[in-house]
Amino acid sequence: MTTVDKSRKVDRGDREPGCPVRAGADGVWHIQDYPTARAFLRHTDTRQAGLGIENALRHADRMRLPMLYRDGPEHREQRRQTARYFTPKRVETAYRDLMHRLADQQCEVLRRRGAADLSALSFQLAVAVAAEVVGLTESPPGMPQRLDRFFAIPDPDARGLSAVRQKAFNNFVLMSFLWRDVRPAVAARRKSRRDDLISHLIDEGCNTAEILGECVTFAAAGMVTTREFITVAAWHLLTDETLRGRYTAGDQDERAAILHEILRLEPVVADLLRWTTADVEVGGVTIPSGARVDVGVAAANLDAAEAGEQPGAVCPGRPIGAGLSFGDGAHKCPGAFIAIQETDIFLSKLFAMPGLRMIQEPTVTIRPDIASYELKGMILAV
Repeated sequence: MTTVDKSRKVDRGDREPGCPVRAGADGVWHIQDYPTARAFLRHTDTRQAGLGIENALRHADRMRLPMLYRDGPEHREQRRQTARYFTPKRVETAYRDLMHRLADQQCEVLRRRGAADLSALSFQLAVAVAAEVVGLTESPPGMPQRLDRFFAIPDPDARGLSAVRQKAFNNFVLMSFLWRDVRPAVAARRKSRRDDLISHLIDEGCNTAEILGECVTFAAAGMVTTREFITVAAWHLLTDETLRGRYTAGDQDERAAILHEILRLEPVVADLLRWTTADVEVGGVTIPSGARVDVGVAAANLDAAEAGEQPGAVCPGRPIGAGLSFGDGAHKCPGAFIAIQETDIFLSKLFAMPGLRMIQEPTVTIRPDIASYELKGMILAV
């Protein structure tokens, strides 16, 4: 294994390129180099694993699964039909002004208070933007707090009564999201359609439970992950004076290159899980049908053969951009452009505030199933 320079803020342990394909002692196959990981993610003889899909499959005979959990022609058709909500043109015409307005609001909160937790500010922004795309616009105040509770990292050691209480609390929060956020949005759009995802799902014949499933998965993908990325990007910029200077002085393309490079180093989700549905040959190895495969995004993004010299250092403008941080293949994140745009708009305004500084670094918690991170408690002051 080649040792790489490490500029990562989030310590996930040993996540560097290694053997391209190997079977672990637990029977899980691991892919850790870039070309093999990309080829596997693009392979059609796989299906989603992890991300709660095992629970969702229990209801597959009674309802249509959310797009995140579907594969094959059905998934590709659903992606084709919803792609228009995520195009750069759509972002420019429908969401850009909203992003500017929301970013100004959160900067004003920081200015008024003098100090604030960046994860809270960024979550308000991410929730509002994703809500507009999805159609969750009829909610009473408090949706960010409801979602934050729902996606809180569970206690992996919970047993017995503690586990029962944890499950009951999660169900309560989910029902609160359904009644306060999803049902009002669905009711409004049954009366009058709008150009958003919920209206599209109604036209597709989805019931409220199916729409709830889509809203939950889009919330996880479009709200929680964006909050974490905004925070980790700000952390890098606040602790690297040269990088911060390049970002604040750069044009939109330069700033986007810096954000992509930070995301390459700090993918919010470090492991993408799949099941093979047939024998799959990648990297000169045949992975058997029915195998569980862990695609190591955080490791693959450090592959020097693709990223170039010093792959663990921050060097904007690399040929692989953000690497595999948005995934690849059929399940590549549809909201990648939205996430980069809103992050850039918010951080550009944030770093233009006089006297901006970090007075407390964030605490880092790792969600063990997909090695995603949660950053809380980064206190900024002006």
